Amino acid sequence: MNELRRLLRYAAPYRGRLTLAFVAMAVYAIGNVGIAWLVKIVFDQVLKTGQWAGVVGILILSAYVIKGIGSYGSGYLMVEVGQRVVMDLRSRLYRHLLGQSAAFFSRRTSGQLMSRITNDVAQVQHAVAETVGDLARESLAVVALGLYLFVLDWKLALVCFCAAPLVVYPLVRLGQRVRRATRHGQEELEHLTHLAAEGFTGHRIVKAFGAEAREGSRFEQASWKLYRTQMRITGAVAALPPLMEIIGGLAAVGAIWYGSQEVARSLAGDPNALTLGDFTSFLTAAFAMYAPMKKLSRVNAGLQQAIAAAQRIFELLDTHSEVPEKPGAPALARMRQTVEYRDVGFAYDDRRDQPILRHVSFTVRGGQVVALVGLSGAGKTTLVNLLPRFYDATAGAILIDDTDIRDVTLASLRAQIALVTQDTVLFDDTVANNIAYGAPQASRAQIEDAARAAHAHDFVVHLEGGYDAQIGERGQRLSGGQRQRLAIARAILKDSPLLVLDEATSSLDAESELLVQDALVNLMRNRTTFVIAHRLSTVRRADLIVALEHGAVAEIGTHETLVNRPGGVYARLYALQAFDDRAEAERADADVLAEEPRP
Repeated sequence: MNELRRLLRYAAPYRGRLTLAFVAMAVYAIGNVGIAWLVKIVFDQVLKTGQWAGVVGILILSAYVIKGIGSYGSGYLMVEVGQRVVMDLRSRLYRHLLGQSAAFFSRRTSGQLMSRITNDVAQVQHAVAETVGDLARESLAVVALGLYLFVLDWKLALVCFCAAPLVVYPLVRLGQRVRRATRHGQEELEHLTHLAAEGFTGHRIVKAFGAEAREGSRFEQASWKLYRTQMRITGAVAALPPLMEIIGGLAAVGAIWYGSQEVARSLAGDPNALTLGDFTSFLTAAFAMYAPMKKLSRVNAGLQQAIAAAQRIFELLDTHSEVPEKPGAPALARMRQTVEYRDVGFAYDDRRDQPILRHVSFTVRGGQVVALVGLSGAGKTTLVNLLPRFYDATAGAILIDDTDIRDVTLASLRAQIALVTQDTVLFDDTVANNIAYGAPQASRAQIEDAARAAHAHDFVVHLEGGYDAQIGERGQRLSGGQRQRLAIARAILKDSPLLVLDEATSSLDAESELLVQDALVNLMRNRTTFVIAHRLSTVRRADLIVALEHGAVAEIGTHETLVNRPGGVYARLYALQAFDDRAEAERADADVLAEEPRP
């Protein structure tokens, strides 16, 4: 029950509402007992004497009104507290996930994480908003009615409750089964969410390869597994009410057998025996307990489902994979002089024996452009990912102006760096808000100036809505070149001294590449820039070229010195690129000749 107690701690800020809810629950319990007591008055007084019928009728109506007010008040307040608790939990979980490292996201799919925030939290929401409320309200009602039964006749009460222990073991066993099945069901639902997210994200590839039927079949199989798991849960939960009815039937038989004898003794003149009113009131209270106890049998199942979901949520909340920030770390001053990689090495935690980077050392002066080149898998992207501490180097150190980046705050470090990647990430928001993503306080004039510098202003003003136009998820309403220019405008507006360009033009057509390249020139001006590019034509003008091979620095120099080094890594890459460029040019010439009309 640790998860349940931990979950209920989130309700601590709402003690006032919880107190009012418990007061309303007490009113609900008093209303139940009052109705049972008034039944005794009806049989022992009203029916015998014919007096006070109107008063008793008003009292009975009042008791039902009191019970209804207590039920409504407690139900409403508990749902409100539950919704607030779940809102806080969901927000904390989302913020916690955003704060995790890049390695954390590389090991999990977005569909899995979305399932935790939506499906698991929804399961917890039902428990906190309704199940816990039912547990408290109905338990209080059962206790109040039970005490009333013992006041009327403790022997008869014992007869009724003698069968209660028989239900405890089945409840525990069924509850354990429900918890296991619920956890499995949440995992199946997580997989289903992942498949749906993957299919929607890659819908163009699905259509292009005619894989709609295949993806539909995968989804149906996952749905079938989820259905079978849900039916196991349903079977366990559905077994509880019949079990309670059987136990209730045994109690009713015992109560009627014992009570009928007591009433017979009372009618025979025994003053110590139960009167007809007592017995009728006892039965009324006993049957009034049936509905709460039936609810409580389902409450256990609901709690087990909530605990299973809470376990999965707290597993994520207890995961802390973000790179650590030293306590009391100072802010990093704006970079002015150098960025130094000093004997840097890196390997993933689960593959320490397979390092991605080994003994990487070089220094970049402020305002320089350094190009990182090498074959795929050489470690270029990993190298620049260490700069904003998406990962921490496992060996060596990275220093900005002789300050180890691990000794300063993450916020101040990342404020120094702007990032433009091949896979442009934009948000389903307006053009203006996407450009101002790194500088939310920027004015409209500043946003437009950044767009002009990125050669984006001309196409933005022709969009319906201009800078207030919605660009769709990941900017899908724009072309690749337009998305990239918005990303450049975003980096320009952030005005960071350090810039990382990771394959920023590799997926663009020639015309878009020219515009983006010109925008990049504006972006790179007066900034220290790290450039990763497969097209070596984009790095020829770099002040420094670092050629990587198998995670290590193979050579460092300028284009002129490296291209003329026989057998060098850069020279080989440049020769391969030149061959590809010549072949592409020859194919283009052949296409032109083929299209010319023959004489």
